[in-house]
Amino acid sequence: MKMSCIAGLRARCQTLCVLFLLAMAVIATAALPAMAQEPPADAAAVALPAPAAAPTGAWADEAPDAAAAAEVADEDAAPDFDSGNVAWMLTSTLLVLLMVVPGLALFYGGMVRSKNVLSVLMQVLVVYSMVVLVWVGYGYSAAFTEGNAFFGSFTEKAFLRGITADTDAGGLPEFLFVVFQSTFAGITTALIVGSFAERIKFKAVLLFSLLWVTFGYLPMVHMVWSGEAGFLAHKGVIDFAGGTVVHINAGVAGLVGAWFLGKRVGYGKEALKPHSVPFTFIGAALLWVGWFGFNAGSALAADAAASLAMINTMVATSAGVIGWILVECIAKGKPSALGAASGAIAGLVGITPAAGSVGPMGAIVIGLAAGAVCVWAVNGLKRLLGADDSLDVFGVHGVGGIVGAILTGVFSDASLGGTGIDGSIGAQVWAQTFSVLVTIAWCAVVTSVAILVTRLVVGLRVSEEAEREGLDISSHGERAYEV
Repeated sequence: MKMSCIAGLRARCQTLCVLFLLAMAVIATAALPAMAQEPPADAAAVALPAPAAAPTGAWADEAPDAAAAAEVADEDAAPDFDSGNVAWMLTSTLLVLLMVVPGLALFYGGMVRSKNVLSVLMQVLVVYSMVVLVWVGYGYSAAFTEGNAFFGSFTEKAFLRGITADTDAGGLPEFLFVVFQSTFAGITTALIVGSFAERIKFKAVLLFSLLWVTFGYLPMVHMVWSGEAGFLAHKGVIDFAGGTVVHINAGVAGLVGAWFLGKRVGYGKEALKPHSVPFTFIGAALLWVGWFGFNAGSALAADAAASLAMINTMVATSAGVIGWILVECIAKGKPSALGAASGAIAGLVGITPAAGSVGPMGAIVIGLAAGAVCVWAVNGLKRLLGADDSLDVFGVHGVGGIVGAILTGVFSDASLGGTGIDGSIGAQVWAQTFSVLVTIAWCAVVTSVAILVTRLVVGLRVSEEAEREGLDISSHGERAYEV
């Protein structure tokens, strides 16, 4: 009976994979003919053969239009991208990749028990990889093409239709913008796995991630970053690098997921301690380094805005560390290395929406506030909510993102050292608060539906026996450490 159940689950999983691949193939097939027949209006013109050399001597007077022809040829040439901006964005993309693999993987891997470390590393790596493929398949098109206030077109740029090496996207090669944004999609979805670590089926992680990135992440990107047509952009929200799009979104998804999954075996009855705080510490350090690409890279140029985001990221993170350990000293009598690492992440999360619009002093206040508030969030608030958020995704990313998003409305004002806002501080704070509420509501609904669909199709939790044995062995057949 047990073998037949396993066989049935495998068959359903294989069917899902085949259906997904078939769907991607159908979209690609539909896109290819149009790509061949309809060059996009905004693509750079196809390079023409170089004109013949201008005649000399007696024939020179017979070529009065040579200068005009040369001018037309120059206009039709490929766009001349700023090499400094391109170099910075290439670097920023690699820095954000560093945040995920190895940064986030090590940060999460160190906080679980030794019998589950490989499962978390696998989940981060594979989820990120899958989302990158989804992004180039239809995600970029749905997020950044024109559409309604919530979604772009799923087919207009599906499989990067109509994009060439010379296509311009706001002064950058569009391929570069696509790959930079793919790292944001990947890390946001990978963040969520920390909430239900140590008890979820691997295939459930993959199916949930596919559903969530499609209906949870893509519309948030479109609402905030696609221009005035986006629902929240139209409301005047300031979100420089992803306070709502990335952190609140992932944090709420993690909280809802933890509620649906239930608590780990032994939660509240036995100590579920991190197996390697050094792993987590190294992961936090890599995240801090990579976050400069995340925040300063969101300026999309090597310019003054990137410089402002750079210093704000530095000082806010430092303030987050200090804010967290000060509260720990007061509440527990001793600061911890795990707390300091978590404080750095809290500071990074808090400054993300504000990095390009507040001054350094405002950034310090945001970092201190995020660090201090998140200590309470991962202790007192976590108990109040009653969720086993394994690695405190909501407590750090959700709450830290909320703090940062709202305070962005305060410290972006020119009178407080920011770059300035339209209207009063009160009006901007309301716009920020409204964006937080919309993000929470949207993400909670989408996550609930995605979890329910996943539970119906493949189930959510491993068996109690498999959980006690550890997901490394039960899900992947290997150990991180030989006993």
